[in-house]
Amino acid sequence: MRAKKSYGQHFLTSEVTAEKIGNFLLRKEGIRNVLEIGPGQGMLTKYLKDQDINLKAIEADRDMVSYLSRYYPNLDIIFLDFLKLNLNVAFDGEPFYITGNFPYNISSQIVFKMLNNHEMVPEMVGMFQKEVAERIIAPPGSKTYGVISVLTQAFYKGEMLLQLPPGAFNPPPKVNSSVIRLSSDGVEELKCDARLFRQIVKTSFNSRRKMLRNTLKVFIDDPDILNEPIFTERPEQLSVRDFEALTNRIEKLNKNES
Repeated sequence: MRAKKSYGQHFLTSEVTAEKIGNFLLRKEGIRNVLEIGPGQGMLTKYLKDQDINLKAIEADRDMVSYLSRYYPNLDIIFLDFLKLNLNVAFDGEPFYITGNFPYNISSQIVFKMLNNHEMVPEMVGMFQKEVAERIIAPPGSKTYGVISVLTQAFYKGEMLLQLPPGAFNPPPKVNSSVIRLSSDGVEELKCDARLFRQIVKTSFNSRRKMLRNTLKVFIDDPDILNEPIFTERPEQLSVRDFEALTNRIEKLNKNES
């Protein structure tokens, strides 16, 4: 089975790495529901299918679904693009863990979909392009800290697990790859308006080198307020909690003005 560029496919060839990813995911006792995204030829699947878990695999490539059905006849396969899946019905409303060697062309979208359904997904262990993985788990103050860092870390703690060279895949990608873990930190809701929070984070990082008083003036008319200390910071200097406080400050100002 040849990989298809249109699906962003790069098949993992290392048995050792596949087993490690499976072990990373199943380190906890009591894990029940697991969804593997983009199983491809089933390299990771083989280390999950015989475990005491309720495993489902979601695959958008018809040819890969046929291949998996032939070699793993008892595997519960969802023939669908993950981005179109209703996560609330994936396991009949029960929470589930996510894993996979994610298609690199939609890996960021997979994370954002997970964030929109964070109450359903307590943990994810997945393979990403190294640069994307580093952005997701980057701490405040780092050069790679950005929108996806803040939005992810609002609900999850990130951890780098493995790094792999292009030669670990067939065909080899043009980039290095990394496996990361995202574990829920117990936050069910933001301590601010979630929609406004996302708007402020995205607007702030549109010009990451500028002070917040320059990027966020679209939300605030009063120049005196824009001289407050927090508005003299740059976005990469703010933690998730700082962005929450900033969102509440701006929301309060807007309510007073109205």
